[in-house]
Amino acid sequence: MPRLLNPIPDGTRQALLNTSFENLVVTWLMQDGWQVFVPMLDHGHKTDVLISDGQRYFRIQIKTVDANKGKKQEIHNMWGDCKIDYIIYFVRNGEWGYIVPAFAEDKKMLNAPEHKMFLLKRNEFLTAFHTVD
Repeated sequence: MPRLLNPIPDGTRQALLNTSFENLVVTWLMQDGWQVFVPMLDHGHKTDVLISDGQRYFRIQIKTVDANKGKKQEIHNMWGDCKIDYIIYFVRNGEWGYIVPAFAEDKKMLNAPEHKMFLLKRNEFLTAFHTVD
């Protein structure tokens, strides 16, 4: 059985974790029937995943937050004037996340009423995704 024998630097570990969350979203949305596009580079456009139902397109940004700060933590607008539709927040050290419509304010509470919480399971994620406005 293969084993990791070399230590993974913290920056590399974080990049691997972030990419794994992006891949998880891609997988779940493809299984739901969405056409999924992943930009070669999202520098300046703030789009990690682009999805389409064949007629409409939605831009998604994927972020991570710290579970130790809880569900009442502030989230900050990191996309400015870039046109995105949703932000999906995953906790780095937990089993839950939130789907958040893009907002123009500088910050909001993660658990705001219009934000949809999900557990780290496909059906939970898709239920939240289908009900977010």
